Amino acid sequence: MRYQGSVAYDMGAEPRRRERVSQEPRRSFEVVPGGGLDARARRGVSPQFVARVRAALAVAALVIALGLVRVVLSSATVSLLEQNTALAEEIETAQALSTDLRIERSVLSSNARISRIATQNYGMVLPSERLTVDLDATAASQGDATDGGDQAPSDGEAAQPADATGGNAAVD
Repeated sequence: MRYQGSVAYDMGAEPRRRERVSQEPRRSFEVVPGGGLDARARRGVSPQFVARVRAALAVAALVIALGLVRVVLSSATVSLLEQNTALAEEIETAQALSTDLRIERSVLSSNARISRIATQNYGMVLPSERLTVDLDATAASQGDATDGGDQAPSDGEAAQPADATGGNAAVD
């Protein structure tokens, strides 16, 4: 098999025109502006690619913002629910305390207990006689006394019952 243009030339032979394999005449280099990989690399990124990247970044930012809003709303909801639970527990505690205090007040204010403490601890006894004051009769008798030029007693003495001699009655 023979390859064209692969024949060796004898350099010691007389100068004669060396036989060359016939080749087509070579063309000169042509420069085509804007063509080839190098031109595309120097040109940079296409505006369409930049627009697509910007759109993708905008969508990613929107998704992140929505996620953050959701997290903020969820945490606010959780904190409100915890506050509601704490308030409900405080209300239950206050109601239980109110019930206990009502029971204690009813026990402490019972007449039998008060009478027992008064007689045992302080030596108090119920009065044997009772005094009844008729305010209409007292007011009428004092009204007659003030019409006659007498001065009405001050400092609540008018409300005190008078005995038959005109002095204050002692209550036992």
